Amino acid sequence: MQLYDTTAQSVIAFEPGPIARIYVCGITPYDSTHLGHAMTYLTIDLIVRRLEDLGHEVQMVRNVTDVDDSILPKARELGIDFLELADREMKRFHGDLEALEARPAFAEPRATESIDAMIELIGTLDANGQIYTVEGITYFDVSTFPEFGKLSHYSTEEMIDFARERGGTPDDPRQKNPLDFILWQPSADDEPSWDSPWGAGRPGWHIECSAMSWAQFGQPLDLHAGGDDLIFPHHECEIAQSESAHGAPFAHHWLHGGMVAYEGTKMSKSLGNLVFVSELRKTHDPRAIRLSLLAHHYRAGFEWFDEFIEDGDERLARLLAAVDSPGGPDPAPFLERLRAAIDNDLDTATARDVLDELAMAILADDASAETSSAAGLIEAAGILGINLTSGPE
Repeated sequence: MQLYDTTAQSVIAFEPGPIARIYVCGITPYDSTHLGHAMTYLTIDLIVRRLEDLGHEVQMVRNVTDVDDSILPKARELGIDFLELADREMKRFHGDLEALEARPAFAEPRATESIDAMIELIGTLDANGQIYTVEGITYFDVSTFPEFGKLSHYSTEEMIDFARERGGTPDDPRQKNPLDFILWQPSADDEPSWDSPWGAGRPGWHIECSAMSWAQFGQPLDLHAGGDDLIFPHHECEIAQSESAHGAPFAHHWLHGGMVAYEGTKMSKSLGNLVFVSELRKTHDPRAIRLSLLAHHYRAGFEWFDEFIEDGDERLARLLAAVDSPGGPDPAPFLERLRAAIDNDLDTATARDVLDELAMAILADDASAETSSAAGLIEAAGILGINLTSGPE
């Protein structure tokens, strides 16, 4: 497989061992699964399926950020316990991914169950002289990691701007450096709190994934993935603290997907224009949703328009008609082209068109009922995560 690597800034060979170890940043479960989430996790699912097709065993870990600066205010607003909110939204998230035929995670660690690992990691950084505490807030000192910025390739000014936009505190006078980030912080009166050597409180966002990925895999990972809004600060900060603590590369390969907008406007909770998978499932087959999303390249970013689902509906109808039809061409060349498209940095638009070509060729064939390309069509669709042997539950 050839995949774009964020650090290399180019498409390079992705060459995991017999067991491929993948870590993808999971959701903060304070709202429903939207199409942006779905695009990210279906991209990873496609990689998992192709690696399995190539003979690898895949261990894909997807964390749950069930304590951070997003879920706690939402729980406060709703007047419910934050873990109750997390459980409710994780149930909906799992239902959406199952409907979309996404492979289940090998493990799904929760931040609240990994606090000891986070404290241990911060302790290692403390022993290295890489942290400091001011007014109860413990920071990572980025000046102790000269390679800070090697993932994003952003300038210092760009990183400061992104930090302001994405939850950082570059203008806080308590910090030695604008890009220093929080490892541990005091909890508000109504927030969960854990004891630590740096005072009672709760973890910062970035330390969570570093601790959970280390607990599952150690370092380096074969692949670390997420949306491109996580390149900075989240993943850049993960690299700094993980590589500082363990003295090894955090990941061999970094993959990031583009953002999804809705009819010309950035899709966001604040604007109220999210397209939720759970709502779309009420009126459309989840396989049609998947086919619609496969029209777009994972790292390009795109705008979703409501009529896009109609194309998915039409393609799914052709696939289902073709799988029940006799005759058809030799599917081998189609399978070869489809696999080649996936291996070319996940060219799903081409792969989807190859699948459609095979379906149309079967439907156009007048061959004897004694021959059939249906098995090949089912195999090809399965590589893309489209199950043609049974319908949605």
